[in-house]
Amino acid sequence: MSKIAAVVLAFLSLMLFTTLSEAQQSGGDHGGGGGLLPSGNVYVGAAYADNVDVVNRLTFRGWNASFEDFALRRFSHLSFVADGSGFYREGVQQYNLMIGPRVSMQYGKWRPFVHLLGGIQRTSSGGTTRYPVEEDLGGGVDRKFQLLFLKSFSWRLQFDYSHTHFLSATQNNFRGSAGLLWRF
Repeated sequence: MSKIAAVVLAFLSLMLFTTLSEAQQSGGDHGGGGGLLPSGNVYVGAAYADNVDVVNRLTFRGWNASFEDFALRRFSHLSFVADGSGFYREGVQQYNLMIGPRVSMQYGKWRPFVHLLGGIQRTSSGGTTRYPVEEDLGGGVDRKFQLLFLKSFSWRLQFDYSHTHFLSATQNNFRGSAGLLWRF
């Protein structure tokens, strides 16, 4: 998959976000919210990554953030996600930007989910910067807080496997993150 295909996929997904949100506003029988995005969440957390770069295994620490939009009221288990992360170690910086669908189910205060994301990775090391296309398969669980003043917040635990291919070499990466989620 080329960089052009990744850009086209990103553009089409953003157009889908906008179209679905506008359709949700104009459909009066679904009870959509008054804003551009009727419901969703924002997540920010600390992350740890284990990346295998051809022959080297590298560990990174960093952050993970995502925005999730429940644009289709009729399919309440399906949402669309924009996910970004940054990982760092001495001499190496890695940034990931991905989009894709997420499927989730609500069980009381627990919400397990799985997602399939695609996007681009930016890795800088030793004065060289690369931009491989990235595929990500992951999942996790959200746990709602019970305290009165934190009812719109949840705790998230998330794990992902991502795959990149650059210069005839395959990279297999694993990441885990934990953090705070705000539901709106």
